[in-house]
Amino acid sequence: MYKVQDISGHKLVIGDESGPILAGEGDVNDWISAAWDAEARFVVVPISRLNAEFFQLSTRIAGAIIQKFVNYRAQLVILGDISQWVAGSNALRDFVYESNKGREVWFLPDIDALAQRLQQSPQN
Repeated sequence: MYKVQDISGHKLVIGDESGPILAGEGDVNDWISAAWDAEARFVVVPISRLNAEFFQLSTRIAGAIIQKFVNYRAQLVILGDISQWVAGSNALRDFVYESNKGREVWFLPDIDALAQRLQQSPQN
């Protein structure tokens, strides 16, 4: 369901491509527990583990999920190509842009982009 990996001195919990969908804030607990068990600061969720409603900001699903990760001080990385959803929503495009400027949640296309981002990120 998850694997623990060290990239550029940062410990990450990376979700498998297949598995239960992260559909609401109640589903975050398993991910947070895995991060705590591994003493990992980053939780990487492949887009295959999210349903399309996550990317429709009007549903507020993304906000609830992200807020729970933030509350537990786990940095969330959404990993995969979300261009189809970004192309259809200016609000999502702006949200992704602003999120990627911060530290709490990143939207990145692949593991190589994540590794590059982590090389630039201070270790805590």
